Amino acid sequence: MNKPLRRIAIFCGLLMLALLLRDNWLQYVKADSLRTAPENRRVLIERYASPRGDIIVDGNPITGSVEAKNGDFKYKRTYKDGSMWAPVTGYSSQAFGSTQLENIDDGILSGTDDRLFFRNTLDMITGKQKQGGNVVTTLNTAAQKAAFDGLKSQGGKGAVVALEPSTGKILALASYPSYDPSSFAGNSLGSDTQNWNKLQKKNDPAEPMLNRALRETYPPGSTFKVVTAAAALENGLYTSADTPTNSPLPWIMPGTTTPLKNEGNIPCKNATLRAALQYSCNSVFGKIGADLGNAKMLAEAKKFGFDSPQDTPVRAYPSVFSDNMNSSQTALSSIGQFNTAATPLQMAMVASAVANDGKLMKPYMVDKLQSSNLDTVSQTQPEELSRPLSSQNAQVLQSMMQTVVEKGTGTNAKIGGITVGGKTGTAQHGVANSANPYAWFISFAKMPDGSSPVAVAVVIEDGSANRDDISGGGLAAPIAKSVMQAVINSKK
Repeated sequence: MNKPLRRIAIFCGLLMLALLLRDNWLQYVKADSLRTAPENRRVLIERYASPRGDIIVDGNPITGSVEAKNGDFKYKRTYKDGSMWAPVTGYSSQAFGSTQLENIDDGILSGTDDRLFFRNTLDMITGKQKQGGNVVTTLNTAAQKAAFDGLKSQGGKGAVVALEPSTGKILALASYPSYDPSSFAGNSLGSDTQNWNKLQKKNDPAEPMLNRALRETYPPGSTFKVVTAAAALENGLYTSADTPTNSPLPWIMPGTTTPLKNEGNIPCKNATLRAALQYSCNSVFGKIGADLGNAKMLAEAKKFGFDSPQDTPVRAYPSVFSDNMNSSQTALSSIGQFNTAATPLQMAMVASAVANDGKLMKPYMVDKLQSSNLDTVSQTQPEELSRPLSSQNAQVLQSMMQTVVEKGTGTNAKIGGITVGGKTGTAQHGVANSANPYAWFISFAKMPDGSSPVAVAVVIEDGSANRDDISGGGLAAPIAKSVMQAVINSKK
């Protein structure tokens, strides 16, 4: 071969090598970044080219897909009773992405999950249109409706969580005010963008897109006294619900000259644990917290789930019980004030553990994942999270909470023929308690056979109500009652 031809051959060989290197670089090294690049609309077009799978409640879809009227995205998401279910589903929007179950289980819903490979391959061979799988939830439609309607009737802000104590299944997860994810599911610069902007905090201070059941913490007030009572029993400070406690009146908080006051003239001096919970004695439970000390109170709170995030699978913010507090701060924290803060999910977990004889089950809202032909891809199994109380102490606390409902501050939660235990709370809010307090109620129902189908937590924050009319028993307990009744009726 003469010299010019040899040079051309070498040059062509180098070009071929460069082409191969470039091709491999693009296909393997840069594949993911190119696929997810915002400028690559082909991926998005493919994503919305087929109907999305559904989120299922009680065997019925609460989501759907319809063909879009314009644009190059063929299908967009729809929601049935979107405002009621938004705290569960989250949203899936062509313009604004996705959240919560729509985001966590996007691979199943969009049909791109590796576990659907066999199903997708069969559909490709048979020429069937690709379709996403389903997310089957643990939710109870009647309980969710009772929760949402109850919050709506109050007109303020609030949240409800209901759990099945024996499994940890989430039966209701409601937040108010809420939003309809359908209103911005498309990609229109007109209606979808406008509706999205209206819902943002800067334009709506009520924050309808805030999931108050999982992503907002409140001072739990007197509902936390259930945790403090559990700590007293578990640490042997008191062993019975009906023997007098060592609780002087007034009780001066350690290191201060300030008495821890009770609400009104109630019989709190040396009250039994049962009476102290019935009348909600701050002095008794504050002193219990100070007597046990920060370390023991913190350890008990952690057993109930405080200071840890909870994945449902949607992540709930950690509830807080502080460390390194002095005795008076521990006393205030032990009645649900000072730094103590809890999500409604957390307080439902407290009631659930007591109802389940001391066993706390991990909360979850996805029962199973399905392929498009309804084959089960994944099944959630109930999982024990911790044992905050012994069975014996849990039954003592159940009895105390039943007294609260039978003849204490929680009588609005009574259900005929059903044993109900509960605890009210009216938590201070604002600087020097200047804002309207939060109204809380936690409860559980016991059937005649001893089983407990539901535990509930309700919180109401109503800035427009008459301050003197705000109480856990008055505002929150009736909602808890309606949710418990809904679950009980669905079992019949």
